[in-house]
Amino acid sequence: MKAIVLKKYGQASSAFEFMDREMPVPGDHEVLIKVSHSGINFADIMARNGMYDDAPKPPSVIGYDVAGEIVSTGKQVADLPQGSKVLALTRFGGYAEYVVASNLAVAKIPEGYDPAAATALATQGCTAYHCAIEMANLHAGDVVLVQAAAGGVGSMLVQLAKHKGCFVYGTASASKQDFIRSLGVDHAIDYTSQDFEKVISEGAHKGVDVVFDSLGGQAYKKAFHLLKPCGKMVCFGAAEQMEAVKNKLKLIKLAYGFGLFSPISLLMQSRSVMMVNMLRIADLKPTLFKSHLLNVISMAELGVVKPFVSKVFPVEEVAAAHDFIESRQSTGKVVLRWTV
Repeated sequence: MKAIVLKKYGQASSAFEFMDREMPVPGDHEVLIKVSHSGINFADIMARNGMYDDAPKPPSVIGYDVAGEIVSTGKQVADLPQGSKVLALTRFGGYAEYVVASNLAVAKIPEGYDPAAATALATQGCTAYHCAIEMANLHAGDVVLVQAAAGGVGSMLVQLAKHKGCFVYGTASASKQDFIRSLGVDHAIDYTSQDFEKVISEGAHKGVDVVFDSLGGQAYKKAFHLLKPCGKMVCFGAAEQMEAVKNKLKLIKLAYGFGLFSPISLLMQSRSVMMVNMLRIADLKPTLFKSHLLNVISMAELGVVKPFVSKVFPVEEVAAAHDFIESRQSTGKVVLRWTV
């Protein structure tokens, strides 16, 4: 089979190579999937730059999520028959014509559902669901801040928050303001020209009940300052780290930017800071992840959430797809399409 191999760290244009690899064989609790679409995630960008410790070292096949068709199953798999159209969290290996995945990380796609859009439900959808429903437990009337609201997870978080009846502040660049408003953001903030902390602290709400932070660094510290008593902050990334790839001083500033706080201050104000790594959830709580996956698919089928695909690239243009994400032009999911 063909696979896109990360042969070395660095620029996308020179990091990847198409290679022939052996066809994987599913274990007793796994399925073999013929891939039609491979999703690209921010974690892939980090892995390509050698900044993601969980990723396999080069030469390796990265990629978190896929959509496709089951071609064979392990002996203990009864609910996912051959021929089923599915999406899956692959735990790397997703940039390939065929992948194996645990049956607890695979779910059927609704009849007629766009497989490119479906790839967004595995990583982005389940991350948003876990953050909003499992961790933050959003309630009607909550005032919520979603950082990077136009991104794959951010766009899902906005929709879930609005479904729960929340007031939503969302940050995005000027070119994406109309998009995040269309998702339901009540007050859009252009982070390139506005200080979100100042906008919110001087506004009608004076602060927020819930923060969803994917940035880290100074943005984390400023968002924490906005957190009201009984508030919750859910962190699921540190995108500012990418700015420090070529500048170690920026990396130090990123770490310093998180700031220090005493747990006593959290206790006295009944505030919470929670960290989410969906890879750990999928690895260590697989039945919980499966329930999230099924719930997200159901919500997508009902129209409660809609995954947005920014662009679909043929697999031969994997480098261009990575560059597109790093250019900050994308909204929602970016996907690779295999020839079928």
